[in-house]
Amino acid sequence: MDFTPENGTITMFSTTWCGYCNRLKKQLDAQGIGYTEINIEEVEGTADLVEQLNGGNRTVPTVLFPDGTAATNPSAAEVKSRLAA
Repeated sequence: MDFTPENGTITMFSTTWCGYCNRLKKQLDAQGIGYTEINIEEVEGTADLVEQLNGGNRTVPTVLFPDGTAATNPSAAEVKSRLAA
């Protein structure tokens, strides 16, 4: 399954209990940055994808950008900057 987001948005892999995920979502909402949230505990295969993107670590939030690159626990400022590039 392809989780690459549309231009101007991100895909955020998260869990319901992740405080960093909740903080990033609030910051993105406040700045009007669009995202699709994928709960890695509910969507089959996504935990493995997150591990692949993070060198074997199941770290969230992991963000996927339209250009196919990823970032682990980025700030909202980093997300905004990378989307503008």
